Amino acid sequence: MHPFKHSAAAFAVALATACAPAISQTFPTRPMKLVLPTAAGTAPDSIARILGEKLARSMGQPVIVENKPGAGGILAMNQLRHAPADGHTFALIQAAVATVTPLTFKEARFDIERDFETVAIVGLTPMLFTASTRFDARTLADAIKAAKAAPDQVAIGSPNRTSIPHLANELLALKTKAAFQQVPFATTGQGVQAVVAGDISMYTDGVGPLLQLVKAGRLKALAVASDKVRPGLEGIPLAKDTVPDLNVYGWFMVAAPKGTPATVVERLNKELNQAMKMDDVVAKFQEFGTYTTPGTVADAQSFVKREKTLFGDVVRAIGVKPE
Repeated sequence: MHPFKHSAAAFAVALATACAPAISQTFPTRPMKLVLPTAAGTAPDSIARILGEKLARSMGQPVIVENKPGAGGILAMNQLRHAPADGHTFALIQAAVATVTPLTFKEARFDIERDFETVAIVGLTPMLFTASTRFDARTLADAIKAAKAAPDQVAIGSPNRTSIPHLANELLALKTKAAFQQVPFATTGQGVQAVVAGDISMYTDGVGPLLQLVKAGRLKALAVASDKVRPGLEGIPLAKDTVPDLNVYGWFMVAAPKGTPATVVERLNKELNQAMKMDDVVAKFQEFGTYTTPGTVADAQSFVKREKTLFGDVVRAIGVKPE
């Protein structure tokens, strides 16, 4: 290599190396935008606004939550994908949007790992398997036994086909080879009403919509699909103790456009971790049946990879095709 070219290349590398920390130190330089694939007034919207408020205080710039619902999250994901990769635009994305939408919508041409930078996993919502008080089963093992004894007679509900609760039910069936009758409802409210009335035997959703009904004695909690006992869920058996590795969560991740500098991603991760450790944030998340999950960028990346494989395998196993 010509000496001048060699020194120019070395200078470019040195400049890039010197600039990386500087970007991190000066970031953010203007208001930030937090894109959300759901409407205002939803649980994800509340979680986004809680985090946005904490980030605004710690980072010294406003965080504007922009609701972009519709098309299974595709509108929000496309907006994020085409935003400048400078850290000033990021998104709070639910598990289904990140991992299931690309497999079920032809228009979803994004891949969560290929097209975005994973910043952090900010919350987990364990799935709760519940039963009607009119259903004889007292445990998850009882329910599995009943479904095996009478194939397609034990109706198990969930909100929406290919939602995380529906995939939890399908995973339960796949792992146990029990033939449940899968009954996806249009809304959580319809499903809850059906199981409370005894029209279906079982119903699965995140713990948030179901826990008060369990506490009131209107539903039976058979098992929670969590890796460990979580605060407020003491006394509910872990599904994995009956069906090994049956851990299924709805979850929330923060992602940024691909190419966002690593120093900026690390800074956002650090600030989110600080927020997740605050007592008021922990308490507010728990009101939605969600548990904060501080961790590194690498932790978040490996988690997303694992969950993408898990839900992808279930979607393919039940024969769902993109529409």
